[in-house]
Amino acid sequence: MTGVYEHALGSAAEDLHPKVRDRYSIGPDDSAATVGHGEMDIRRGTPFLPMLYVMPARNLLFPESGDDVPFSVTTVGYRDEAGHEVMTTRREFDFGSTRRRFDSLTVWDADAGRLLDFLGTGGHVVSELHPRVEDGALVVEGGRQWVRARGRYLPIPGPLGATVEVRDRYDETAECYHVDAVVDTFAGRVLSYRGMFTQERESMDEVPEDLRPTRDLSTLPPE
Repeated sequence: MTGVYEHALGSAAEDLHPKVRDRYSIGPDDSAATVGHGEMDIRRGTPFLPMLYVMPARNLLFPESGDDVPFSVTTVGYRDEAGHEVMTTRREFDFGSTRRRFDSLTVWDADAGRLLDFLGTGGHVVSELHPRVEDGALVVEGGRQWVRARGRYLPIPGPLGATVEVRDRYDETAECYHVDAVVDTFAGRVLSYRGMFTQERESMDEVPEDLRPTRDLSTLPPE
């Protein structure tokens, strides 16, 4: 593993299942992307529908739900203009008449020794990430959160923030990855998805513009 999660996990990265470690090992010198395809079961909380209808404009969350939704995920690592080691994750969900995208840019803040997730195009919502290893799976929980506007970071008070947990494991019997993601708030569930996918590595000499969802990170959230 040479990517941003190894920095955050340290020696605990050695406890990841080899397939999970390989999935998150994409770094700036690999000239490659990981591309996965599978299906997801997606649920969303009814009270949050008005908010979810707005978010797709920024490739964030979305209002649709369903079972066995075709899913793809692309991951690539690079260094951004400010010199940070970063990893883009692009998730795409095919609802037939509508396709939804959920982008995130995970940044290793070397000075503070922390992971930060910039969500959606432009990264207007930011969250600390706290990864750990459980039985070979990567488990990531969200921490403090901010709204990013014109280079400034406005803290989201704890009660108004979201509780996020993502579990990524490898099933040796089925030879595929399993992911389980949940976004909750004090008022209830916002969105969840779970499912499985297979993955391959593809050559990528240069990271294209559409896989660089957030720019201008010369300033990061306060420690």
